[in-house]
Amino acid sequence: MRILYVAASYLLFCIAFPVLCLHRKTRQGFAERFGFYAPGKLRLDGGPVVWLHGASAGDLLSLSPMIRELRARVAGCRIVLSTLTNTGYIMATGRLAPLIDTVVYAPWDLLGATRRAARAIRPDLLVLEYTEMWPNLIHAAKEQGARIVLTNGRFSPTHLNRYRAFFSLIGNPLRELDLLLMREDDEAERALGLGAPLERVRVTGNTKFDALAVPTQEDDAQLREALGLHAGERVLIAGSTHEGEEEKILAVYLRLLAEHADLRLVIAPRYIDRAPRVVWLAQQLGLSAARRSEGNTGRAQVVVLDTIGELARAYRLATIVFVGGSFTTRGGQNILEPAAQGRPVLFGPHMENFHDSVQVLVGRGGIQVNDPEHLHRIVGELLARPDTLASLGERARTAVLQVSGASARNVEHMLRLLRARGAAA
Repeated sequence: MRILYVAASYLLFCIAFPVLCLHRKTRQGFAERFGFYAPGKLRLDGGPVVWLHGASAGDLLSLSPMIRELRARVAGCRIVLSTLTNTGYIMATGRLAPLIDTVVYAPWDLLGATRRAARAIRPDLLVLEYTEMWPNLIHAAKEQGARIVLTNGRFSPTHLNRYRAFFSLIGNPLRELDLLLMREDDEAERALGLGAPLERVRVTGNTKFDALAVPTQEDDAQLREALGLHAGERVLIAGSTHEGEEEKILAVYLRLLAEHADLRLVIAPRYIDRAPRVVWLAQQLGLSAARRSEGNTGRAQVVVLDTIGELARAYRLATIVFVGGSFTTRGGQNILEPAAQGRPVLFGPHMENFHDSVQVLVGRGGIQVNDPEHLHRIVGELLARPDTLASLGERARTAVLQVSGASARNVEHMLRLLRARGAAA
């Protein structure tokens, strides 16, 4: 069965290769994606090697609290971080650089690429996240003697039949995992239903709840100046927006200006290369607009946050936040990040990928809106009631604090695996 997947992976890769060469997420780091590393790239002598993989920048942030725990608890450990996307690589080499030993682009899930990568890195522990189930990578790491852990595990209920069909054709990769650390009970039940061994499944929570550090007031002042905002000014921030959402948010903002003329709008598109289009959309509505990367000295009504790693800080400047990906079929984005900053959080109806976060926030500082009209009404009402805004923000912050701790629980399980392998004291 495995030979079928190996053959199919090469065939599909050949078909997809032209797209992968051009796509903004995958057009960099081609040598590393085939398992070839520059001399000196992997200096991993010493303690146990822990290889953590997250697909994108947001996934890597969810891993960062576990990295801190590993650093604190595993003497001399070497941390390798891999990612699929260019934005993830930029995040790892910038914001996360002090925590890790090296960052690489994840190998394509091809037999040769994964074997070369596993032989070069020689991990004692491979940590995958969410649904990053790459059969060839898992098998290659196993061949090198690594223990393999899935963290923040999730399996969509709408895709279970696809998983079953896929696993029946290629063999079940869940049985090669040493631990499946799931976000919640429902996810654990789905993993068991897909054939994961009962004794390897644990419910430990979601580490993204631990990755929500509050920046200092000094950072806020610096970013406020860069965005062209004044202290005390009311600000609506629309974070992690996708194609088709900015038009709706800008139209809502235009209507809000009729009653709240001082209101400023910050839009942070999920993909920063879309920033010029967002500026253009604002200007088409007669709004003044600028980009953070170019400065906002003219104090435009709309400023586009087109930098990586600043959104969490920017949320501290908000009066109220709307999180994107929720007016499209994308399935939502991280609503807990602004909540942790003590800000009321609004989001649309499509939150399928973040239903656990919705459960944490609804009724505790988070409000789900049905459509742009509903968004306009709720934002308008809240702007007229500053005491309610402050209360909602504090409830949101408290809700996030109450669900933390998954990173420490996950690392405790990982330590047991490393000790069993003789790789940690």
